Amino acid sequence: MSEKKPKRPHFVYTLLVEVGRKTGDGLPDGATGAALMCYASGVDEDEAVRETVAVLKTADLNVLEVTGYGSLEEREGEGHDIEVDERKMMARALRENSVVVAQTTVFREGDENDDEDEGDDA
Repeated sequence: MSEKKPKRPHFVYTLLVEVGRKTGDGLPDGATGAALMCYASGVDEDEAVRETVAVLKTADLNVLEVTGYGSLEEREGEGHDIEVDERKMMARALRENSVVVAQTTVFREGDENDDEDEGDDA
């Protein structure tokens, strides 16, 4: 007889996911990749990262790197200003035990070097 394990509480984590190009990824022509701000539910941040990567791979996205910014509680403890809209998306991810992509920033060739020479006119 197997006893049911008590269900561990879930938290919502803020993740920044960088993706590269892949055939069928749905990114616009001329894009070199993108950054996705995601809210993901999990019992810990590692689980939230694994679930987010799995979901994005099913959408044919080429995940390159994931940066975790902690749970809602951790971010509040660090003094982060969290807007009402952001809290609503976090609540949805927690309620649905899902991954919510809140924002997508598309990268294009040359974006990373736009401000490289600023401030060098001494």
